[in-house]
Amino acid sequence: MADNWNDKIIAEFHANAGKVGGPFAGKDLLLLTSTGAKSGLPRTNPLAFIRDGDRVVIIASKAGAPTNPDWYYNLLANPEATVEIGTERFRATATPITSGPERDRLYAAMVSVMPGFADYEKNTTRVIPVVVLELEKV
Repeated sequence: MADNWNDKIIAEFHANAGKVGGPFAGKDLLLLTSTGAKSGLPRTNPLAFIRDGDRVVIIASKAGAPTNPDWYYNLLANPEATVEIGTERFRATATPITSGPERDRLYAAMVSVMPGFADYEKNTTRVIPVVVLELEKV
């Protein structure tokens, strides 16, 4: 189910220069391609993001599920990834931030743009990790 949902969003992203409709209409969305921690295969996920200076920030919310999303574990195993924003492609290095004032500031910044992230935090007992992506144009 999730793969089919993601596949449709990825196809729409590619067909419309990075813009998609539905729940993501008007929001910043990127495609993160990480290397599967177990499989070693490329895995692409559409994710909401915000900018923090030159950095891009994504949130490992999994909609408030009790576990982190698979892509988060992929980045822990291999922090090198590819990011697509609009029609641009970047090499990315991921740095997780799991606690402290910077994590809280960045999470609050995401909530200010996409208030649903506040609900995700309320729906789980885990501290939802923030991931900072340092981008380099391909």
